[in-house]
Amino acid sequence: MGLSRLALPPGVLYLPGQRRDQPSASCRWKGEAGGARRGQPPSPAALEDVFNMFVVVGHSCPLYPRLPGRDCSGRTLPSDDAVETAEGRSSVSHQLAQRNDGPACTPVQRALLALTIPLEMLQVVKGRMMQAMSHGLSRQTHAQANVRMLPTYICSTPNGTEKGNVLVAELCQSHVRILLMTLLGDGNQSPHVTDKIFDVPGDSMQGPGEAVRGGHGSGWLLLGCPVPGRLGRAPGRCGGSRLPPTAWALGKGEQPVTPAVPLQLFDFIAQCVRQFLAGVSSPEERLPLGFVFPFSCKQTQLNKAELLSWSKGFSCSGVEGKDVVQLLQSAINKQELFHVEVVALMNDTVGTMMTCSTRERPCEVALVVDKGTNSCFMAEAQYVEVVEETNGRMCVNTEWGCFGDDDALNDILTPYDQRVDQESSNPGKKRFEKLVGSLYLGDIVRHTLMALSAEKALFIGSNVTVLGTKGALNTQQVLEIIDNEEGMAKARVALEALGLRPSERDCCRVQQICRAVVSRSAALCAAGLAAILGYIRHSRGLERLVTNVAVDGELYRAHSRFGEILQSVTGLLAPDCMAALVPSVDGTGRGAAIVTAVALRLADQRREMDQLLAPLRLSRTDLERVQALMRQEMELGLGQETNANSSVRMLPTYVRGTPDGTERGEFLALDLGGTNFRVLVVRVAEDGIRMASEIYLIPTNIMQGTGEALFDHIVDCIMDFQLKQDLMEQVLPLGFTFSFPCQQLGLDKAVLLTWTKGFSASGCVGEDVVQLLREAAQRKRHLALKVVAVVNDTVGTMMSCGYDDPKCEIGLIVGTGTNACYMEEMQNVGTVEGERGRMCINMEWGAFGDNGCLDHIFTDFDRLVDETTINPGKQRFEKLISGMYLGEIVRYILLALVEKQVLFRGKPCPRLQTRDIFKTKFLSTIEMVMPPPACGTGTVMGMVMLTVPLVRGSDGLALQQVQAILHDLELDASFEDGVLVREVCQTVSLRAAQLCAAGLAAVVEKMRENRGLSQLAVTVGVDGTLYKVHPRFSQHLQKMLRELAPNCTVTFLQSEDGSGKGAALVAAVACRGAEP
Repeated sequence: MGLSRLALPPGVLYLPGQRRDQPSASCRWKGEAGGARRGQPPSPAALEDVFNMFVVVGHSCPLYPRLPGRDCSGRTLPSDDAVETAEGRSSVSHQLAQRNDGPACTPVQRALLALTIPLEMLQVVKGRMMQAMSHGLSRQTHAQANVRMLPTYICSTPNGTEKGNVLVAELCQSHVRILLMTLLGDGNQSPHVTDKIFDVPGDSMQGPGEAVRGGHGSGWLLLGCPVPGRLGRAPGRCGGSRLPPTAWALGKGEQPVTPAVPLQLFDFIAQCVRQFLAGVSSPEERLPLGFVFPFSCKQTQLNKAELLSWSKGFSCSGVEGKDVVQLLQSAINKQELFHVEVVALMNDTVGTMMTCSTRERPCEVALVVDKGTNSCFMAEAQYVEVVEETNGRMCVNTEWGCFGDDDALNDILTPYDQRVDQESSNPGKKRFEKLVGSLYLGDIVRHTLMALSAEKALFIGSNVTVLGTKGALNTQQVLEIIDNEEGMAKARVALEALGLRPSERDCCRVQQICRAVVSRSAALCAAGLAAILGYIRHSRGLERLVTNVAVDGELYRAHSRFGEILQSVTGLLAPDCMAALVPSVDGTGRGAAIVTAVALRLADQRREMDQLLAPLRLSRTDLERVQALMRQEMELGLGQETNANSSVRMLPTYVRGTPDGTERGEFLALDLGGTNFRVLVVRVAEDGIRMASEIYLIPTNIMQGTGEALFDHIVDCIMDFQLKQDLMEQVLPLGFTFSFPCQQLGLDKAVLLTWTKGFSASGCVGEDVVQLLREAAQRKRHLALKVVAVVNDTVGTMMSCGYDDPKCEIGLIVGTGTNACYMEEMQNVGTVEGERGRMCINMEWGAFGDNGCLDHIFTDFDRLVDETTINPGKQRFEKLISGMYLGEIVRYILLALVEKQVLFRGKPCPRLQTRDIFKTKFLSTIEMVMPPPACGTGTVMGMVMLTVPLVRGSDGLALQQVQAILHDLELDASFEDGVLVREVCQTVSLRAAQLCAAGLAAVVEKMRENRGLSQLAVTVGVDGTLYKVHPRFSQHLQKMLRELAPNCTVTFLQSEDGSGKGAALVAAVACRGAEP
């Protein structure tokens, strides 16, 4: 009867690979299933055969309530809901007994249902796995976590530029494989591989881990024995000498026989390396070795790992808790292979991921389903809290085989699983692995068959005692039995080999059980994979994740339907993730070589990066020297006789006080400090300050034209504003913010010293800018212009914040340019007459270092930037700090990194040659850490489940923005390129903040000493886009200031329109002081 006529019960998932219109050739559909009406489940008599073509993993399966002792999620019901045990019935029969609600299920049906997990329950398993992963990644809960989430210190996948010779030592279940791979930098498409396999002596797997002296306890290693072929048991004699029965011969050789020495595992591996290299033409220069060590380790570096526990039949004493890399390196050194260096340790899962990854097709997840099972993935490094690394990504080895050791899987365990666990060498451990790994599937099937035979459901008339023997049925036989075409015959052969006399129906039922066990394994793997994919998607803040998953292992390779179930169930459990399964090719050998090659590439990159950025990374000593030099230049600038020799001009502003709150009236303010020019009217009243303003553009031709044209344009803007504000008939006091270096000769008289910020209008330098403004007003016949004060933006910032905080006596600008001002004691200002009170000093510290005093901290990149500006050799300090120049510094560094083939795979980047292509605003975006995705909860089967992992923020999102910026600049940037570019930006902006802190430390320390205080409390009014917008600049500045000036408590207050409101307040203070 065709399957199309069967109405599938809800929750039954069609298993791909079986024709929907043709029943199984190995076990035909019988009974009344074909007559089931649409919308109704098949009858119990036909259900058994349905499992040939379907696997129950779906929604609210109506068959689960018929399973006594469990609800529809598979959880154990209270005892009064279970059926009483019949006398003489086995404990297995009790747990799978018939219920009294609805049609009876046969023992085989109940067993199949017990081995089937509904989709809802798989969602629960996925949620628990995600929580277990979060616990493993957290520093607080890592030690108690069952899913260990061990960092591998592998921070990159291949980019195709890896090249050179790489050696691999791979420790396997029964042999050691030594491999030499030559990578050509061609995208790893055509590596040259040579390898050799050496059998592992059985005593080495369980003897002492380290060498012992004398005795015959752990086997013997014989050197120089002429035994051809693979390493194997030696014959009775070798070279005329009688050997102990446990001796082993190693390869070929014509050397005289040497005395046998005690054998230990790491010495054996080292001997294999020596023997292998003797048979190949390997270079004598440094030869990096990757060590594949498939056991649970605690890694603290890529080449440092302590063994946590043995498994897979290994139990060498004296190794657990020791660094296995060091043990192998010591053994290699004893062989005098001093050019061989162990640079990386990994397990087979990591190697699987690496061998499937290319630049064009990055692979960030790997899954191995072999005798054991494990997975790894590239996690955001900031969430791997057990390591210090916070940039980029790091491969995490989940060690998910231990998932469920905390009883998280108890509600899906069957009596068969519990029996398998009890007879294992580690009861209660590796619970997930015992449900999934091929080492255990045969025994799960065996215990199921044993229970069914006890219920007289199978093998009637046969002696089933053999089913009580562990390993009587192995996984290879299980995989052969589930085959559609030959499975029935294979089942009969396997069962008869055990001395059983199976009927055709027995063989069919055994095939069904095998399929259910293998399908459950695939479904559980899918739940784990879906958890990883969901975690990656949320931690990176993605709406949809598209990635490749490397897969390897006996189950995946030998059973095509395993991969089909894995793919389809993963899609159901993680619908927002598109994961393509990529079969691994020699993951443990070739993959390990690639891991090692990637490690070498990253090490080379790190050396180049550190060497290139070292001059920009200032030490505490460097900054203290800058602070001392700033203090020295300040003293010179304040002295009447030494002022001309100072690079810090220390210009008096004639501003002698800060606002006290009594200022009242209307004032005009002008703000000229860049390409935009503002005109404001500021109304100061008892209830606060109100302002109206308008922005006017200054065209480049006027910025760089004549002085008359520039000031005529400014007056035109003033008149337009007054007309719009109906102020043409009023004569209001005006404060003029002129943000260029000036020598003030009075509050309303300032001589321009030099243009900056791209201005170069002729006829202005050396002239009084207030007078130039007044002359332009006369030319325009605008007589209602009363300029009472000229200030720069730094002074305006201080005054603006001083209105809100009387302790504000310092102004700081860190934007397009940089400058500072502060209230100095009049007795120290030698350039102005008077000894009493204080005066605001405009430092003009952007020119600090123009006299050469800072040459020791200038780098080649700073010099390149300086040489291409309109004022080379001038404003040197400003060119290290301000926003106008930081992007250019970064651009020159990136060009150097491309030239050294560290970035963008060394490909030429013509766009980077364009001046100012890398904007300083990019630094702010690149260093930003995005906020975490919104957290929420959902309910699955009555359980509250996390819908978002427990993450603090998304560094991954920020790095995606880095890539987006680089792609917009037509730069072919990988994720790792983004990490390196961000490091460059961080280095440049950190130096800028620290230099700013060193200058400010000199200021506050001078103020403290001036006033004879042991502790100074002062507020800094601060403005500028770099300070306000950059996500880290203010933190770095304040942190370093605390270190450099520990006796000063400095508060930072961001200015609100300091250059506008501040100028008006200077005028207001001046008018207040002029009142009788």
